[in-house]
Formats: sequence, structure tokens, C-alpha cells
Amino acid sequence: MNIHAVVQNARASGNYQSVIEQIPYAKLIGIDYITLGEELVYRLPAREDNLGNPTLPAIHGGVIGGFMEMAAMLHVLFTRETSSVPKVVDFSIDYLRPGRHRDSFARCTVVRQGKRIVNVSVRTWQEHQDAPIAMARAHFLTR
Repeated sequence: MNIHAVVQNARASGNYQSVIEQIPYAKLIGIDYITLGEELVYRLPAREDNLGNPTLPAIHGGVIGGFMEMAAMLHVLFTRETSSVPKVVDFSIDYLRPGRHRDSFARCTVVRQGKRIVNVSVRTWQEHQDAPIAMARAHFLTR
């Protein structure tokens, strides 16, 4: 798979779902996106398979972490010129409250970009952006 060509086609068409479908874990947990003007917001839909505690019910923490890492990596792919899939160097997450069984959203911001390293901040919420369920920082190696 030539990811550069797939991403270029997605940028030209404005449809990034074809790229997401190429990533098995993103497809497994159901990641998609919405556009707010020029901005991409990533969405993790409420799915029974993503629950870790069916009693509450709450999304598994690993699914939340994986969603945030995937969102950050996709954000680098979609917003920066790169010839390959960014590789995770470091990922740090702060869980702030339980992720209930409802849609979750992630907004990513490139904090710093060097020649080879990109630092991304991720904020994930469910009902209100002011009440995040988790926040993360990710560093990626790009080419």
C-alpha cells in the first residue's frame, strides 16, 4: 500500500474514510470523522464491542487510548506532508473521567513540528468539549 498516494487521493476528494479503512485497528473500533469547516474532528461511535465495564456501562480505557493514538496519527497523516505512516515515539494519556457508552470525539492539535518529530495534543470528550474524558500527548517520527 502506497500510503502517500492514498492520502493524496483522500485530500483531493475530501473523503478521508478510505484512509481510515486501510488501518485495521481504526476499522475495528469504528473510527470515523466529521468536518467542522476546515477542521477534522475524529469520532469513536458508541459500540457494545468497545465496552470494558458493561455494568456502568463504560468504554474500555485501552479503546479510549487506542482511539486517541489513532486520531493523532491520522491527524498527522491528513495535515502534514509525510511519505509514510507516522511511527509512535511516545504517547502519554491522562484519563480524567469514565467514557460512558455514547459517541466520543477527539480534537487534535499539532503543537510542534520539527524535521522528523511531530508533537500532537489530543483532547477527547463526549457531551461537552469543556468536560474532556481524557487528554493525551503524542510524539511521532515522520519522513
